[in-house]
Amino acid sequence: MQILEGHGVTKSFGGLAAVSNVDFHIDQGEILGLIGPNGAGKTTLFNLISAALPLKSGEIRLKGKKLNGLKPHKICQLGVARTFQGIKICADMPVFQNVLVGAFFGSPNRVSGADAAKEATQALEFVGLSEMRATPAKDLTLVNQKRVEVARALATKPEVLLLDELMAGLNSAEISESMELVTKIRDKGITIFMVEHVMKAIMGICERIMVLHHGEKIAEGTPQEIASNKTVIEVYLGEETHAGS
Repeated sequence: MQILEGHGVTKSFGGLAAVSNVDFHIDQGEILGLIGPNGAGKTTLFNLISAALPLKSGEIRLKGKKLNGLKPHKICQLGVARTFQGIKICADMPVFQNVLVGAFFGSPNRVSGADAAKEATQALEFVGLSEMRATPAKDLTLVNQKRVEVARALATKPEVLLLDELMAGLNSAEISESMELVTKIRDKGITIFMVEHVMKAIMGICERIMVLHHGEKIAEGTPQEIASNKTVIEVYLGEETHAGS
């Protein structure tokens, strides 16, 4: 079943089309990868889905419900959460409070402090940060700051999670651990749409990959199909990439 879909999604800045007539869909329980050169429109597409930016034209639907015109907090409450390309955390607040915000924010109904604390605690346990709950977020390593963002998103109890370059700046071991975390999130029943430049991750855990270039979708398919697509190799990969390597 398609849980999230877009039709003719378009966004311009001045005369420049950042996203141009893009169609996409994500099946429930899928990990869909989104790749392309810098400036291809990947984060803009995430901003349109999450309503950080308004659509110029087209439509986006979650489980058949049109999201056009809704505010970001409403889309979150409907079940779409996200992380950010540039980490957005409350640096001076402890880790637990950062995640607690998500637990309060994600429900359309009033949430008790006890229920929110329980949700935040479970999210921290899931990402492996329980022992750092009292640490100011600014004192964490990059990989753990990224995990705080993931935990905060999970605390909203999403059905779809948008991950924007979760693995950027991480070392090889941290990338492998993050790949395991993403797979674990999917196994929890959450559908994942991920922007990533780390090809090891994209080719290793995504069932399907979509490619943007100058705001347009130029390819879509399995990792094997994308790795051997001559247009994708020319504009982005540079050389043939072996899926799963």
